Amino acid sequence: MRIRAKPRPSRTVVVALAALLGAACACAPLAGAAPSGRPKTVVAVAAENEYADVISQIGGRYVTVTAIMSNPNTDPHTFESSARVSREVSAARLVVQNGLGYDSFMTRIEQAAPSSSRKVIDVQRLLGLPDSTANPHLWYEPTTMPAVAKAVAKELTHLQPAHAAYFHRDLQVFDASLAPYDRELARIKAAFPHARVATTEPVADYMLQSAGIDVMTPWTLQADIMNTVDPSPQDVSVQDALLTGKKVRALVYNEQVTSSVTDAFLKLARAGKIPVVGVFETMPAPGYHYQTWMLAEAGALYDALAHRTSSPRL
Repeated sequence: MRIRAKPRPSRTVVVALAALLGAACACAPLAGAAPSGRPKTVVAVAAENEYADVISQIGGRYVTVTAIMSNPNTDPHTFESSARVSREVSAARLVVQNGLGYDSFMTRIEQAAPSSSRKVIDVQRLLGLPDSTANPHLWYEPTTMPAVAKAVAKELTHLQPAHAAYFHRDLQVFDASLAPYDRELARIKAAFPHARVATTEPVADYMLQSAGIDVMTPWTLQADIMNTVDPSPQDVSVQDALLTGKKVRALVYNEQVTSSVTDAFLKLARAGKIPVVGVFETMPAPGYHYQTWMLAEAGALYDALAHRTSSPRL
């Protein structure tokens, strides 16, 4: 079983996508003040760095963006807010947050420091999702970020109407840059219809479903691990049987939320020579934009199904 640290569907595809992103805008940094000589910027905050990256791509030189959660080596579910985070959110004129209880600390801060000039994009509300939506990892759904980017462009236009054409251009470039990701998902769906995989939790389930993959792991086990609850012995037995019986073609493994239970699944997969695809809840950094991150994840999935190649880290 071969291990690759940085999977890519195609070097040519990634180079072309990087060039397209570079042409989009001189993207704003994800933290800090605007450089000297730069025009006045909109101060923006995103709860997760994948949303911060989208704000930066749309706003370019006219935004200064801070990402609250950005460490791919920590469990986002255990994040605790701080006075610094409260100050950053309170000072922002544009905020993007996931919703569905994933980053509820943002709402608490906003309620504690209300501002009529602050624009808040709650992705759950933007997509019209009910509170009962079980899987909060909305950024893995391919239709989510185009909607977020459109909403960001709209709010930035409201805040800086003189630069409306700039934001609209960057939105068009952003939308176009998602095409390689969409094509990779379509390639997987065509080549491996209803391929069966196991997963430790539902981080990438939206992506898997879009690629026509059947997730065989019981939902209750995925939800328990996501919510840091010990899964039932019955669900663990089902997952063990999927792996020891080689009834799945890959194990999709959340690299940010691990435990003795997920470690045991990982060992069973490796023992059975079942390829492992590592996924993340926050964008691995440095070196990724949202598009290249998703493309790398989809490419790793294709390699697992086509070549039995493990890609546990990006």
